[in-house]
Amino acid sequence: MKVLMLSGDPSILEEGSAAHARLLFQRSQVDRLDVFVWPQRHSFREIVRATRVTQPDVVTAQDPFWRGLAAWVIARRCGARLNLQVHTDLTAQPFTRRVLARFLLARADSIRVVSEKLRDTLVSWRLRAPIVVLPIFVDLAPCANMSHTPHSRFTKTILWIGRFEEEKDPLMALEVLVQVRARGIDAGLIMLGAGSLEGKLRERAKQLAPFVEFPGWQAPAPYLAQADVVVSTSRHESYGASIVEALAAGVPVVSPDYGIAREAGAVIASRTELTAATAHVLQTGMRGELKMPILDAESWAKRWRESLEVVTSAIIAI
Repeated sequence: MKVLMLSGDPSILEEGSAAHARLLFQRSQVDRLDVFVWPQRHSFREIVRATRVTQPDVVTAQDPFWRGLAAWVIARRCGARLNLQVHTDLTAQPFTRRVLARFLLARADSIRVVSEKLRDTLVSWRLRAPIVVLPIFVDLAPCANMSHTPHSRFTKTILWIGRFEEEKDPLMALEVLVQVRARGIDAGLIMLGAGSLEGKLRERAKQLAPFVEFPGWQAPAPYLAQADVVVSTSRHESYGASIVEALAAGVPVVSPDYGIAREAGAVIASRTELTAATAHVLQTGMRGELKMPILDAESWAKRWRESLEVVTSAIIAI
């Protein structure tokens, strides 16, 4: 089977990245896998020219929006099957995106979603294509058999992981810390990440200087070992790999009901109740437990290939 993939993640082409490592496993499962990062790295014309040489059997796109539209056009031009991936809550999308998603998903030959929650949404749309549930691959090896190592300065440690951007609302993590400490809990906050809001965050954190650390972008495992709870403050979430990693390491997660948070085993709390839920976790000393199955890399890649081969009208959980 020859596959053409349209991705929106430039890191998939960068050796050493998690996305590139996953790509190598995917390539091992098919005869040929050509990846184009559109529109960031490759033009539509460039991709069309490539199909004249590669003649793909399947065209797969990372989303059912504009990238999915490009994949649909390319698949029609070269007579390939169309596979569309859904990584985000479609009901939360703007009207134009929802209409485009319905149009394209109704014309897909197979659909891959990353959670049962997304599958349930698409079931109500009565689509003709089979729906395969295959979560995003997360390497859990660094999180296995992790023992808790208390922070050198914090009695209780809150960990926040992500990009310092508006949709992740990292400023709210600082507010959670303020309110948790106001409840008499001697807690500190590690903010693991980077982004455009870093300057504003550091300025706000000056008032909390002894209780906040900014390590930058780092592998999460050493910080998960120190954490007593991971808090997610995102306004919306397409999946939540950091939630999976934390729970696999035995660290409880407090999160709104976004992405795979509930399915994975997080403590679910509305954004207004995040402080109360975080304080409860810290006071009770509860530990986290990952409640959804996660495949190893080789098994995941094999199931990914199978998700492209599905031709019967059915709903399939992987």
